[in-house]
Amino acid sequence: MAEQYDLVVRAEKVLIDGEFRPASVATAGGVIVAIAELDAPFDAAETVTLPDDQVLIPGIVDTHVHVNEPGRTDWEGFASATRAAAAGGVTTIIDMPLNSIPPTTTVEALELKRQAAAPQASVDVGFWGGAIPSSLGSLKSVHDAGVFGFKAFLSPSGVDEFPHLETEQLFAAALEISEFGGLLIVHAEDPAVLEKAMSENAESHGGPDYLDFVSSRPDLAEEDAIAHIIEAVRSTGVRAHILHLSSARALPQIEAAKAEGLPITVETCPHYLSFSAEGIPDGGTQFKCCPPIRDAGNRELLWQALESGLIDIVASDHSPSTKELKFAHDGDFQLAWGGISGLQLSFSAVWTGAKARGIPLETVVEWMSTKTARFAGLAQKGRIEVGADADLVAFAPEAAFTASADALLHKNKVSAFDGSELTGLVAVTWLAGVPVYTSGAVDDAPASTPTGRLLSRV
Repeated sequence: MAEQYDLVVRAEKVLIDGEFRPASVATAGGVIVAIAELDAPFDAAETVTLPDDQVLIPGIVDTHVHVNEPGRTDWEGFASATRAAAAGGVTTIIDMPLNSIPPTTTVEALELKRQAAAPQASVDVGFWGGAIPSSLGSLKSVHDAGVFGFKAFLSPSGVDEFPHLETEQLFAAALEISEFGGLLIVHAEDPAVLEKAMSENAESHGGPDYLDFVSSRPDLAEEDAIAHIIEAVRSTGVRAHILHLSSARALPQIEAAKAEGLPITVETCPHYLSFSAEGIPDGGTQFKCCPPIRDAGNRELLWQALESGLIDIVASDHSPSTKELKFAHDGDFQLAWGGISGLQLSFSAVWTGAKARGIPLETVVEWMSTKTARFAGLAQKGRIEVGADADLVAFAPEAAFTASADALLHKNKVSAFDGSELTGLVAVTWLAGVPVYTSGAVDDAPASTPTGRLLSRV
C-alpha cells in the first residue's frame, strides 16, 4: 500500500455492501481505488478520520430536481441548487425539463442547460428531457444527446411552455420511446378527474383551507392516470416511472402491474413521508404541491410500500419559487405556486421518519442513493466500492436539529420543513474525492471553484 492516494477516509462505520463496518476508503483521480481495514497503512495526500458519532455513506443521488435555470433563475439556479444539494449530502442531481425557459424538449434547449450548469455546479448534474405535444416524433434526437429519459405530464403542468399530453399522446410517446429503449417518467394526475372535482365543489375550492385543496385533487386522479400509464406500458413495452406518488390507493394496481412483469418503477417524496393533511395549517402554502400531501393513514401506507419494495425510490421533487409566488393571494391554495423546496433537507427528513419507525439508515441510503443511481443508469454512483466515484458523505445520524428556512442555501428561503425537528446532520460532502461542503464553513460563498461534472446517459 505504498502507492500515494489523494484522500483516505477512515471510519468505524462505513456502509459497504449494505452493512456498516470499520474500514479505510482510499481515493485517487476521483474514484475509490482501495478499501481496507480501519488502520491500513495508506500513504495519502490527505487522511480524514471520522469521529465516532459519524458514519461514511455514499453520496445521495436525487433524480427529481427542478433547478429552473435558464429562464426562471430568480426561483432557483444551478449555483444555489447544487450548493444546497452538497450541504444535504446530495452529490448528484438530475434536473427536470421544466420550469426553465426554454424547457428541455430540444437538443438546443439541452445545450443551453449545459452551458448554464457547467461553470456553476458544485455537484454532478444530469438532465431529463421533456415529452410535450410539439416534441413527439423528435424525441430520439434528444435521447441521443444524452438525457436520462423523458418527463410527461398527464394534467396541466402549471407553466404554459410545458403542456400536458392527452391520453392518446401518452400512448404515442410511449411507443416512440420504446422504439429506442428510452425511459418515460410521468406526472400522474388525470385532468378529467381534476376538472370534475373542481366543478362539483367550485364554491369551496379556493382560499386558505388545506382540506378543501386536497379534495380538489382526489386520490382518483392519481389512480386513473396510473391506470393509463400501466396500459401504455402493457401495449408498448416502454419502461415507465411514476413520479411523486402521493396516494396509497394507487398501490394495488401498481402491485398487480409489477406482478405481471411490467417494467414500471415508482417514487415517493420526503414531504409525503414527513407531513400529513391534518397537520397543515390554513394558508400554509409552503406545503402546497401536486399531487397533494394526504392524510396520516395514507402516509403510513406509503412507508409500508417503501419497506416492502413496492415503491422503489425516494427523490426530493425540489420545486422552488419566489416567496411572492409561494405566498401569493393571502394563502389561497389554488392560486399559490405548487412545489416543495426540500433538496437540502430531503435525506435528513427521510432518515428522521425512518428512524422513528425502526428502519435502519442503510435502508434509507438504498432508497435515496443505491436504487436512485441504478434507476438512472449511473453505474459509478450510489455505493462505496472499488471503481465507484469517490462521492462520499460523513453523516452524524444521531445529531438533532431544528430546520430553519433562513439557514438553507436555496435561493428563496421558503420550505415546508421550516421549524421541523430533524435528525441527522451532514458533516462533510466529498465529490470525486474533493470536499464540496463542510459543516461550519462560511455558507454564503463556495469554498472553491465549483467542480461538478455534467452527466449524460450512457
